[in-house]
Amino acid sequence: MTKKAFIFDLDGVIVDTAKYHFLAWKKLAATIGVDFTKQQNEQLKGVSRVKSLEKILAWGNKTITEAEFANLMALKNTDYLTYIDKMDEQEILPDVAKTLDFLRDKKQHIALGSASKNARMILEKVNILEKFDIIVDGNDVTKGKPDPEVFLKAAEHLNVPNEHCVVFEDAVAGIQAANNAGMISIGIGEKDILHEADYVFTDFTEIDIDFLNELISR
Repeated sequence: MTKKAFIFDLDGVIVDTAKYHFLAWKKLAATIGVDFTKQQNEQLKGVSRVKSLEKILAWGNKTITEAEFANLMALKNTDYLTYIDKMDEQEILPDVAKTLDFLRDKKQHIALGSASKNARMILEKVNILEKFDIIVDGNDVTKGKPDPEVFLKAAEHLNVPNEHCVVFEDAVAGIQAANNAGMISIGIGEKDILHEADYVFTDFTEIDIDFLNELISR
């Protein structure tokens, strides 16, 4: 039996930081006169900070200088960090820790593949950093999802063939990245949104031991 690699996205899969991103982006958008909605925030899931700000500027039909752009990105991150600084283990989404522990007990590789540049800090805050064999985040890649770079790097670090990697994602761009990498894609969220995934579950409470064992043994 070939050892598999289970690669987890962070935001919306392990912890729900989307709510904090929304608050920080909404505050930033208001400063430049752009009305930012929760529906638009959904489109930023799995997207880099640069691409997110570009989308917000486009929605508001705004043009700014490179210096202003860099300043706004820094302001957004500072605001976001004030929220995640208060995070603790209670922020871990239901049954995520249980799934991680099961995979560790089964001696499977566990990786993080996230666009977030704050991934390590968040994992430390919620006290599960040590559960991951490798972390690939926004500091390690140059291409954002749906480009598969983040997942390909995780597989390469673990020396696991792409077809033996399983990706957990809550964003359409993330599912597309996993599919582009030739990996098994598991959507965490709504089926009508994540229909491109090989499997979709509302959350980890719907993923049972038999399913995980099937993924390990296939």
